[in-house]
Formats: sequence, C-alpha cells, structure tokens
Amino acid sequence: MMTLRKYLKQSATYKIFTQFGIMFHDFVDTLGKITMMGLRVIKGILSGQIRPRELIIQCERFGISSLPITLSIVGMTSIIVASQVAHEMVKQGGGNFIGLLMTMLIVREVGAIMSGFALTSMIGSSLASELATMRVTEQIDAIDVLGVDSVSYLFVPRVLSGFIMMPLVVIIASFVGVIVGAVTSDLFAGLSYRAYFDSALLGLYMKDLGVCLLKSATFGAAIALISCSCGYYASGGAKGVGLATNKAVVWSFISIVILDMVFAIIFFF
Repeated sequence: MMTLRKYLKQSATYKIFTQFGIMFHDFVDTLGKITMMGLRVIKGILSGQIRPRELIIQCERFGISSLPITLSIVGMTSIIVASQVAHEMVKQGGGNFIGLLMTMLIVREVGAIMSGFALTSMIGSSLASELATMRVTEQIDAIDVLGVDSVSYLFVPRVLSGFIMMPLVVIIASFVGVIVGAVTSDLFAGLSYRAYFDSALLGLYMKDLGVCLLKSATFGAAIALISCSCGYYASGGAKGVGLATNKAVVWSFISIVILDMVFAIIFFF
C-alpha cells in the first residue's frame, strides 16, 4: 500500500492535480484579498479620506504619462484591422460600411481593451512594484505604526485616479484610432474620407459612448486596485517584488477580459 501511494505521488497526474490545487488556493486567496481591499477603499472614499494633492499626482501618472504608449497601441491596432478589412470590403461592395465597422469596433472594444492592456503594462506594473518595495522595506509598517490607515493613504488616490483618468485616455485613444482607420482605409482601399466618416456617424450611438466610458472607468479602477493589492501583500525581498508585479499584470489582464465579457453580455447581448 505504501509503495502504491509513493508511486502515485511521483506520477505526473498527481503532480498536475497538486499544482492545480495550489493554483486554485492562490486564486481564491488573491481574490479574497482584492475584494477586501476594494471594500476598504470604498469605505475610505465615502469617509472623505482623499488627499487632493496626491490624487492630482496620480491622475497625471495615469493620464499624461500613459498617453504615448496607449495611443501607439490603439493606433497600430486600428492600422492592422483597417488594412485587412478595408480592401476586402471595398472589393465586395461594402465600402460604405467600413467607417461604421471600424468605429463600432474601436469605440466598443478596441479603445478600452487596448488602453487597459497598455495601462496595465505601464502603470499597473509600476504601482505593484512601488507598493511591493514599500512593503519589503517596511515603509508600509511604518505608516501603520504612525496610526495612519495605510490602505486609505496608499490605495484611495491611486484607485480614484484610475477611475477618473482612464475614460479620458480611452476617449482620446478611440478618436485617434478612428482617424487612423480613415487614413489607412484611404491608403489601402482608396476609400474617401467623406464616405468613411458618413458611415462612422451612422454607426455611432450615445449608448456606445456611455458603455465605453463606464467600462473604461471600471477597467481603470480594477487595474489600480489589483496592482496595489498585489504589491501591498508582497513578501520575500527583491524576489517578492518581482512576483507581486507579475501577479498584478496577470490578474489585471484577466480582470479586463472578464469585465469586458460582463459588459458585453449586459449591454449588447
């Protein structure tokens, strides 16, 4: 019996299921910590624990600093999609629908999702490494010793800045994406700007803009909350900082996809 048990523990199947159990436990543990931190952040906001100066600094970080990479990613995505779609649609007699298709795609999905990925890569990883470094160097412990609520002190301005600034970033990125799509359609398929924008205006509704803004605000708050939470619970020195940053990026990507699916089901299904 002991030999059989030892053999099973050495088998690949046992190792796979063991690893799955560890991953599931880590998933539940991380989800619980993020949820708890979210509730504490809401409590801090409702109780007025907002530092205006720090909020402005974080808004500048989320907004202005992230614009170059966000515009680059959304613009290049628009070029890729338009270059493959425009010529084929014109050839099939659907040139008058290119602007409508590109605008719907960018405003509903591409602008918010690609901006979320860009902000996660640049800002989310930065927030996670920043708080993780503060944790392993005991700066957060010092804040707690001084009698200051470290969650409200560190989380509230960052989460609020993500909630406030990401819709603005997405609006600018979506506008650039639509313009780049028009230029690309003209270069690759010879579609006139007038035909593109006439079609774009027919396919743009206030509902799309409202959902885009709400979705992007939710993305921004989720990225900041997840990144700060992963950094806040870091441990183990320099290695822990790297692991916390990696976890923050992975969880932020997953949350963006899940939240986008939820919004699609609620508003467009």
